[in-house]
Amino acid sequence: MQGEAAAPVGFTCSFLRFSLLIHVRPTSPLSHSCPHPSSVPMEPQMPWQALNGCRQRGLAKCPWVPAEAFGSGGSSFRKQQDLHNILAWQPPEVVRLYNANGTCGHNNEGSPMRYHIIRGLDLKGLLLSISRQELLRAKSQSCGLSLRECASSGKVEKIIAVFDFEGLSQRHLWKPGVEFAQEFLTALEANYPEILRNIIVVRASKLFPVAFNLIKPYITEEMCRKVVIPGDDWKQELPESTSPDQLPVEFGGTMTDTDGNSKCLTKINYGGEVPRSYYLRNQVRVQYKHQVTVGRGSSLQVENEILFPGCVLRWQFTLDEVDIGFRVFLKTKMGERQRAGEMMEVLPSQLALLAYFSVLADVLRFDNTYSLMHAKRVSHTVEVLLPDKASEEKIQSLEATRQSPLQ
Repeated sequence: MQGEAAAPVGFTCSFLRFSLLIHVRPTSPLSHSCPHPSSVPMEPQMPWQALNGCRQRGLAKCPWVPAEAFGSGGSSFRKQQDLHNILAWQPPEVVRLYNANGTCGHNNEGSPMRYHIIRGLDLKGLLLSISRQELLRAKSQSCGLSLRECASSGKVEKIIAVFDFEGLSQRHLWKPGVEFAQEFLTALEANYPEILRNIIVVRASKLFPVAFNLIKPYITEEMCRKVVIPGDDWKQELPESTSPDQLPVEFGGTMTDTDGNSKCLTKINYGGEVPRSYYLRNQVRVQYKHQVTVGRGSSLQVENEILFPGCVLRWQFTLDEVDIGFRVFLKTKMGERQRAGEMMEVLPSQLALLAYFSVLADVLRFDNTYSLMHAKRVSHTVEVLLPDKASEEKIQSLEATRQSPLQ
């Protein structure tokens, strides 16, 4: 489980905001890499100012150059993010230390390789430490740096994005974090169209189809077609399009830092959990779908059906009062209301059991039976997150290949 404050299921929860996700299949455990400051210098010029010769070379219509670069109209996003000075902007320290990405090497065609490390991405910690606009600006600056990298070569138009999904877990599906990713992708499509040559997804877990389905509506069909999910031999496949000396050892190549570090920490920020000392607020504002009052001496049961494996049940709630009991149950009979004693309680250590159910009903129970004097007002949102079928089938086929004996 994850939440703003943790409490064992079945005990009284004394906190104002709680969020939790249950996946019907277990995922790999989370660990963190050592963060480091970004080593990329910030020069006070727009990324497309280095492309002044584009008009003469007939590149004015290149899809990777934002339309604003050639004065084709204003943009509220461009003004809001001050894109004309984006490379001169100094990001907050927490971004430099914990924004899990970096550019390292080029493929055989000269396209820069931009790495995104999902394991070390702590969007919740970042959004509690800086404003949403600052984080958007940091992402825009990354796009600007990529454009400048392309311009410096004078012969490439797009970049390669490598997403390492090792360590993807339910915390990455935190609703405000997903909404931020959706907002950024919308801005990316509008202001940096066709900046990506390919999107390579490595170490994708069974949770990836759910994560991808959340952002798929915010990207074009063309970008969807650029997503490549290699199998377990991805470390052998990447060097086929990129010289080994342009790939970190961590990703199947031979490149290391000068000290021999195989992860190339001077070029790629592996992020990590943001320390609470950076936090400027205790919570992120969330809009809830439902507001209900749980009367004194009573309880509220919220029932959700999961019709097939591979889904994620995501919920979060906030209270006007300081405490309420909270439990998670599985119904033992479908189609009828059951009391708590008639259902199977789900404890944190038992969540993996959900992987063995093909059809189930999950019940969230807010318990105020212990309070004979005060009613409690609960605001909550509960969602069943579905997987993207195409990527799910791809991962299943890769698993089947892995399990099949060699012919």
